[in-house]
Amino acid sequence: MSDHAGRITRARKAMTDAGVDFLLLSVGTDLPYLTGYEAMPSERLTMAIIPLEGTASLVVPELEAPRVEVDPEVCSVLAWGEHERPVDLVGAMVAGASRVAIGDHTWSRFLLALQQRVSEIRFVPASTITAPLRLVKDDTEIALLSAAGAAADRVAARLADQRFSGRTERNLARFIADALVEEGHDTAAFTIVASGPNGASPHHEPTDRVIETGDTVVLDFGGRIGGYCSDTTRTFSVGESPTEVAATYAVLRMAQQAGFEAVRPGVAAESIDAATRRVLDDAGYGRHFIHRTGHGIGLEVHEDPYLIAGNRRPLERGMAFSVEPGVYVPGRFGMRIEDIVVVTTDGGRRLNESSRELVAVG
Repeated sequence: MSDHAGRITRARKAMTDAGVDFLLLSVGTDLPYLTGYEAMPSERLTMAIIPLEGTASLVVPELEAPRVEVDPEVCSVLAWGEHERPVDLVGAMVAGASRVAIGDHTWSRFLLALQQRVSEIRFVPASTITAPLRLVKDDTEIALLSAAGAAADRVAARLADQRFSGRTERNLARFIADALVEEGHDTAAFTIVASGPNGASPHHEPTDRVIETGDTVVLDFGGRIGGYCSDTTRTFSVGESPTEVAATYAVLRMAQQAGFEAVRPGVAAESIDAATRRVLDDAGYGRHFIHRTGHGIGLEVHEDPYLIAGNRRPLERGMAFSVEPGVYVPGRFGMRIEDIVVVTTDGGRRLNESSRELVAVG
């Protein structure tokens, strides 16, 4: 079970250091991280009000109140009726404050209304408080990420036994989404199926293109277990891969391995990107590697830390992120290998252990 009370205590220390009087959280993952409750994305306002001292409050629509399950020692629940103005309720609770941190994903309609209601308050992004807290995962979070990673691996293993040729990208994407749930995820979050020339688009949306013999197929997929995400990418060859593709993939494997081996506490996040990029640059593929090496993962698929040049934040034990270099040749093919890695006391631990080979399928 997550220690929401402890997380709020740490958030309050960060608030004190930043000179923030209140933390306001609506839709987005900061709310469940600190309270255990995930707001329904709705035109009806849900908002946690966390003061520097005292009990936090969770303002929710009355019709949502029956589904709210939070520790009463962490926060009290205040239900507002259909004919009330919840912004006035929140505004009254934070009145007199000078600096308030508000959730980065809060809808603009609510922020604008609050700014009008309490015009004397300066609003700042809540991520200045919450992002540093969420960077390092605790044992409960790592266990959930590990379970999600293992479930994604089981899907990857099933894919190696599938026939790709003659199927559309959409058809294969539906199979993956169903398999994610069948293998233990609570929900499927996303599926990228990029075949042939579509593989050169890293975030390609599945289409009705029919997969053909000779295609290279990039499969990037993930789901959620207990709110925590999986995210893995494996590349398949329909039939025997062309010599150029096989040679390129061999370099990509070395680049991904170099990135993994560079992971250890104390090194800068950008150094992992540099390690993968160096291998691809030296082999002449650098111009075809068009994105950062990785992103943090947790309650969100993409969160801090980002493995990219310029990010000098030192890695710490418990940080979790993807290591996913890729090569994308426009109009021809693409390939990517992605594992989630957790920083340990002396290196990194992969949460994905399915085959990293260029798997041949029918």
